[in-house]
Amino acid sequence: MNPGTPAIKVEDLHKSFDQLEVLKGIDFEVGLGEVVCVVGPSGSGKSTLLRCINRLEEPTAGHIFIEGEDITDPDADVDMLRSKIGMVFQSFNLFPHLSVLRNLTIAQRRVRKRSTAEAKDVASRNLERVGLIEKIDAYPAHLSGGQQQRVAIARALSMEPDMMLFDEPTSALDPELVGEVLAVMRSLANEGMTMMVVTHEMGFAREVANRVVFMDDGVIVEEAAPKEFFGNPRSERLKTFLSQVL
Repeated sequence: MNPGTPAIKVEDLHKSFDQLEVLKGIDFEVGLGEVVCVVGPSGSGKSTLLRCINRLEEPTAGHIFIEGEDITDPDADVDMLRSKIGMVFQSFNLFPHLSVLRNLTIAQRRVRKRSTAEAKDVASRNLERVGLIEKIDAYPAHLSGGQQQRVAIARALSMEPDMMLFDEPTSALDPELVGEVLAVMRSLANEGMTMMVVTHEMGFAREVANRVVFMDDGVIVEEAAPKEFFGNPRSERLKTFLSQVL
């Protein structure tokens, strides 16, 4: 990959569900090592955009490039390109019948073809990163929501992705558990992980993002560095939104 190639590039992306047009021509990119937070009201298309980027949703039109390769090309090796992208969902999506260790090793062994020992080493290392190594033999039902989400982050990291997508990773959590998940995400950002984060945590966006993108009604209305975004919004729509959430 050329040094100047964006990690993610989206060109004229459209997505409709039957008659409902959810994305109405999105253009934007995420640079290597950049943290981009996407904010906006419910129903603005933020999560749909994220799900199109790793092809969980099929775009209606437009192109998405991952490290310069068109993931929307019919001939693209979607599984190979998708393996570069870690995804963390709003609901933790852990397998309830598997221990934390097995949650972290099952895809490593099946997709990355790692041995049991190697997969366990990688899992242990990533549980250390999220501060949960002591929970390696626990089952999801015995973990708090914040711990489950940190396990989900460790699981995504265990596939050694080049970039991470977060879809409202704290919105299902009790308020006192939000901080522990944001702390893990902050440390990933400090390590230089390329991240695209759909969030309503404005403090996190202000503090950690290189750039904040405001979506409304299926379009990108405004994007800027956090200081400019929060301190000097240009559009009336963004001013109204910020006055409601801050």
